[in-house]
Amino acid sequence: MDKIGIVCEYNPFHNGHKYHIDKIKEMFPNSLIILILSGNYTQRGDISIINKFDKTSIALKNNIDLVIELPTIFTIQSADIFTKGAIDLLNLLKVDYLVFGSESNDIDKLYEVSKIQYNDEYNKEVKKLLSKGLNYKNALNKALNKFNIDEINESNDILGIGYIKEIINLKSKIKPITIQRTNDFNKNEIKGNIISANTIRNNIDSIDIKKYVPKNALINYYKIDYFNLLKYKIISDNNLNNYNLVDEGIENRLVKYINKCDNLDDYINKIKCKRYNINKIKRMLISILIGLTKEEVNNNKEIKYVRILGFNNNGQKYLNKIKKEIDIPIYSKFNKNLEKELNYTKIYSMIVNDNTLTTKEIKNSVIKY
Repeated sequence: MDKIGIVCEYNPFHNGHKYHIDKIKEMFPNSLIILILSGNYTQRGDISIINKFDKTSIALKNNIDLVIELPTIFTIQSADIFTKGAIDLLNLLKVDYLVFGSESNDIDKLYEVSKIQYNDEYNKEVKKLLSKGLNYKNALNKALNKFNIDEINESNDILGIGYIKEIINLKSKIKPITIQRTNDFNKNEIKGNIISANTIRNNIDSIDIKKYVPKNALINYYKIDYFNLLKYKIISDNNLNNYNLVDEGIENRLVKYINKCDNLDDYINKIKCKRYNINKIKRMLISILIGLTKEEVNNNKEIKYVRILGFNNNGQKYLNKIKKEIDIPIYSKFNKNLEKELNYTKIYSMIVNDNTLTTKEIKNSVIKY
């Protein structure tokens, strides 16, 4: 039986995600699918409109066999840290293939770029570009020009490079496979029955969601507005530069504009600058909101546990088969080492006004389907 790994945030789960899973089942009929799931916070710096428990239930209803939580400390990071956490977990779980959506659908080119990122000359060029004021993503891209390789600008291809780079780093046997991405999450286009999660979120009050989301994935989505909570945190905290990603004096801009804006989008647009693009700012603001410090990030560069959110019978059997081969703790219910995730869920529950989530974090065991 082939073990297939996927990495998703399901914010929200939509027809494109179902297509992804269906294609895997088409390619690997006798397979077990393991999902590494971004929980209540996402890599793009968004707060999820679906909580991680509902995401898990939806995933299991749509042919996922085993759902593992990517710790928040990896989720709200740049692509290289996010992908490292995800691949490290999939490697521990002994998957055979990683299947991910790709705009280019060119695995050879993604491999080529991944290998170049280990090249000393390439890294010198990146440092030079960073010193000129480019942000990290743009410096990585521009440095490719020196090697006569076209820039990689699309989000899933960038993540794909990160996945492959970590597979190479681990000398892992995981084989990456791409599926042609059917839409661009940056384009707010509504056509066909597959649109991006970003488009759904941006138009959730004006479109018929049923056209774009499988029936078994339809739920009441949360409305997200954490600006006032963030405002309080920034005004009341005199040590903003302790938090993850708050560097190079950006804390001065955070303070300067916090009382001059009425909403989060306006605030982000005031803060953004050459070194801080919108996604990086959003990840930084989430770090401030949940109290994630630079020290915590530095002390948690490796995956320290496997948190099981849910499984079906096949997933449970597979986990029981390999768990003795996994040399870090496996948690199927709340443990004191998950206190940080509990705190993050408490803050999330305040934002979405759902007091049941803290109880679920502590008392719920694995979701079974």
